[in-house]
Order: sequence, then structure tokens, then C-alpha cells
Amino acid sequence: MIRDFRELIVWQKSHQLFLDIMRDIEGFPKTQATKIVIDQLLRSCGSISANIAEGFGRKKGKEYVHYLIIARGSTTETLNWLLKCVDANWFDKETFHHREKTIEEVLKMLNRMIGQKITS
Repeated sequence: MIRDFRELIVWQKSHQLFLDIMRDIEGFPKTQATKIVIDQLLRSCGSISANIAEGFGRKKGKEYVHYLIIARGSTTETLNWLLKCVDANWFDKETFHHREKTIEEVLKMLNRMIGQKITS
């Protein structure tokens, strides 16, 4: 039985994604546009694990699902911002594909968790 949100693999993966993206942005150009995109990227990515943790803390069926759905939305938003970054040539396509793969894994886990909570 999982007693702490940090034991959830989906939280671990989304937390690591945030840390990876924090390192990725260090090499980004220092422009006003970049600052805006970085802010949005970090907010959306940080929101994934934060909502998983908050939902876990509430431990109620509908509320937990609500936070998992928000986390799922933040995950797709993060992918959107990453697409903008790779299209702007702020980091290479290989890095993007690694982050995209993690996002796909997180989305699958969230979808599975949401489905299990709704049907139980």
C-alpha cells in the first residue's frame, strides 16, 4: 500500500521531468520572449507533480480524480511549450524526444489512474 505520494512512479517521473527541464533551460537564450516561455514551461511542468501530490493528499475519489485530470492537462501543456522550444531551436531534437517520451509515459499512467478511480 502506498502511503506517500513520493512512492508513486508517476510522481517520480513527473518530478524528474521538472528537474530535467530545469537543467535544459539553462542554455536557452536570454531574451524577453524566452523568459516568458520558460516561466510558462516551468509552471506547467511543476504543476504535474504538484497536482498528483495534492490529489493524493486528499484521498477522496472525485477530488483525487479532479487533481489527476488537472495534472494530465498540465502534462499536455508542458508538451506544447516543449514543442515551441524545439521549434525555436532552443534545444536539440534528441533532448526533445527524451522529454516527449517521459511525457507519454506520465500521460499513460495518469490515464490509467483516472480510469481506475472512476470505475472503482
